[in-house]
Amino acid sequence: MKKYLVIGDPIEHSLSPKLHNFWIKENNIKATYDKKKLNKNEIKNLIIDVKNKKINGLNVTIPYKREIINYLDELSPEANKTQSVNTVFLDDNKIIGHNTDISGFEFAIKKLDFNVVDKEILIMGAGGVVSSIIFALNKMNVKKITVMNRTRGKAENLKNLFKDIIIIDWGEIPNCDMIINATSVGLKKNDKINLDFSKISKNKLFYDIIYNPVKTNFLKIGKNLGNKTENGKMMFIYQALAAFKIWHNIEPKINNNVIKLLEE
Repeated sequence: MKKYLVIGDPIEHSLSPKLHNFWIKENNIKATYDKKKLNKNEIKNLIIDVKNKKINGLNVTIPYKREIINYLDELSPEANKTQSVNTVFLDDNKIIGHNTDISGFEFAIKKLDFNVVDKEILIMGAGGVVSSIIFALNKMNVKKITVMNRTRGKAENLKNLFKDIIIIDWGEIPNCDMIINATSVGLKKNDKINLDFSKISKNKLFYDIIYNPVKTNFLKIGKNLGNKTENGKMMFIYQALAAFKIWHNIEPKINNNVIKLLEE
């Protein structure tokens, strides 16, 4: 019986086990997928378990997408460019770190009725997933990417990877075509981002990478201001599909049953 895990802190909100175990059962694979909360001191031993084939694959979520790189043998080109890993697997006895957040975000946005070509994007946050979002947005030929983070220095560090991005102070909300919440604020139902979004004109896109809860306060504010809103559900599904394909060499189906599974 193969064993897979998603690791992070917090991890309670993760629906990865629900989705992966659904696909595992649907494809008659002998495997289990669980979630594990851990601190960074435990990462090294976990990677040893992957090396010894006690664990067959890992998904990585906040706050360890960069931290885990220190324990890996190789990075895929995508993981290396973004310095962010969300999928780990063993290949030819080497621990490989890959990034499926890029394709997850790209496919999710392309499924929306919203063309990002030549658009101006504002990203809130500078955590592990932000470099993946910037990479994907550049691939999709956006006009300008602006980033703000509560700790400005962390946002400035992203310029080491992407020189063309613009960094602004937390709370400066310029008019833009799309605003992305890439912070963890919203994982708890009472979480609020206390910022004034009224400068953003109507019919723009408010996008939250959080998918559980379905409607964060950020998205509620966006809708009340007359904007389109979307949560991170489809990004989550597409990044999971890419990881599943790497581990099992099977492309699982995305259908109504999968969508409903995550809405229950």
